Amino acid sequence: MATSHPDHYRDAQRVTLLAAWLDGLLGLAKVIVGALVGSAALVADGIHSFSDLVTDGLVLAATHYGRQGPDEDHHYGHGRIETLATLLLGSVLIFVAGGIAWSSLHRLFSATMISPPGIWAMLLALAALLAKEALFHVTMRVAKRVKSRLLEANAWHSRSDVLSTAVVLVALVAAQFGTGWLDAVAAVIVSLLVGKVGWDLLWESGRELVDTALPMEEQARMHRVALDVPGVLGVHDLRTRQSAGRAMLDLHVVVGRRISVSEGHEIGNEVSRRLRRAYPALTDLTFHIDPEDDAGEGDPSRFPGLPLRPEVEAALTARWSSLSAWPWLHDLELHYLDGAVTVVACLDEQAHLESQAVAAELEASARDLPWLSHVEVRRLAGNDPPAVIRTAGSPR
Repeated sequence: MATSHPDHYRDAQRVTLLAAWLDGLLGLAKVIVGALVGSAALVADGIHSFSDLVTDGLVLAATHYGRQGPDEDHHYGHGRIETLATLLLGSVLIFVAGGIAWSSLHRLFSATMISPPGIWAMLLALAALLAKEALFHVTMRVAKRVKSRLLEANAWHSRSDVLSTAVVLVALVAAQFGTGWLDAVAAVIVSLLVGKVGWDLLWESGRELVDTALPMEEQARMHRVALDVPGVLGVHDLRTRQSAGRAMLDLHVVVGRRISVSEGHEIGNEVSRRLRRAYPALTDLTFHIDPEDDAGEGDPSRFPGLPLRPEVEAALTARWSSLSAWPWLHDLELHYLDGAVTVVACLDEQAHLESQAVAAELEASARDLPWLSHVEVRRLAGNDPPAVIRTAGSPR
């Protein structure tokens, strides 16, 4: 289920228990009456109802365990339990469909005589049809409210009963009027309907297990929501996947090159908030803040990196510690842009030094560093504008 809200869980459990009781009673009645009147189609439909009882049990177990939150072994929660249960449900249906088809074809080709079923068998089929249609609507309404794909699949399973029972009802009427061979044909049609539902469930749950993305239209809307956030200059590497009615999203957000880390992070937080409001099914969202658009450049961990602050400070200390400006340099800002490091040296406001002279000293001492883009010298206060110097490693 897409939410672990206690009320939603209780609603899902109640409607599934209701389905289990109804499927059990209908299955028993269909098999007994079908055996008494000699209707293979009615017996097949009863077996279908018993298969619903099995899947109801799967739904009860999966909704109980799948709603549990993350733990030490399952950092993304237990939602895939529902996906696995749906996969098993589809497999059971295909197996049941094959058994029904085999026995019905054997009955058809062996030319077994089928006696008229009688009015009670037809009334039972009609009552079952109406009951399962009502159950379909109740279950689907709950499934939509709690956003559970497994519960929705169980609702469609009930609808498949409606279709199969309708076919059986037609066959019973035909047998009543002497065309009993239609009974076996109807049973084969029932098996095909059951198999189709099973295949659809297998296909959808399989797509979830291989992390199929959300539809392109939804991804495009997510892209637009993120771009509308103030401070966002671009969005790329937006990736989505689905799990048991949930959606998970990763994206890269491009922000200003020189803004603070905290400002960039808050911009990312606002992107996350707006996306979650627009898409309540999002249960896991990860954003990466980029100071420049590196879309299409590949995974940066696969390429040589630039030196981090300890190495930068060690290299600059070795070159600048003997300079007259050194005691007046209070801080260094590092900006990793365009494949190089920009260093901003902050000069104490009390220093009786000319910024251009300091810039010349730093320029001369750091020109051998290949990773350095350029150095900017800024006074901490006053009207003296920052001096920008270029080193030998600067891009031209």
